[in-house]
Amino acid sequence: MSDREAELEQSRRLSRMLILVAERAKMTFAESVSPFGLPVPLARALLVLATPTPMRELADHLACDPSYITGLADQLEERGLARRCPGTDRRVKLLEATQEGFALRDRISLAVTERAFITQRLDPPERETLARLLEQILDE
Repeated sequence: MSDREAELEQSRRLSRMLILVAERAKMTFAESVSPFGLPVPLARALLVLATPTPMRELADHLACDPSYITGLADQLEERGLARRCPGTDRRVKLLEATQEGFALRDRISLAVTERAFITQRLDPPERETLARLLEQILDE
């Protein structure tokens, strides 16, 4: 096998493993949030709202179109979990968790953390190494 073929095979193997890890993480997340009666997209959005967050930033974080965030914000507001508020620039709308939203956010975060298969399978130094590698991969 040539160096180029070996490199391609390694790339395929890494890609397959990353996809499997991502799919398993998504499945575990969905299982973790299901007892709270919140659809996965709303749970993901709520977990981001540690501070009032510009809706465009929320879209970037969730890797979705900003127009989709409007629907998520509507649903979170309808459930009493978040509210829109003005930013320092009045053209920018922020989304912030309500007191009820923060309480649910904390419960969801705990449930997700307790079930996270990565934290169950890796010890703290391994998790730190993985975090550094993922940051390096994701660094723009």
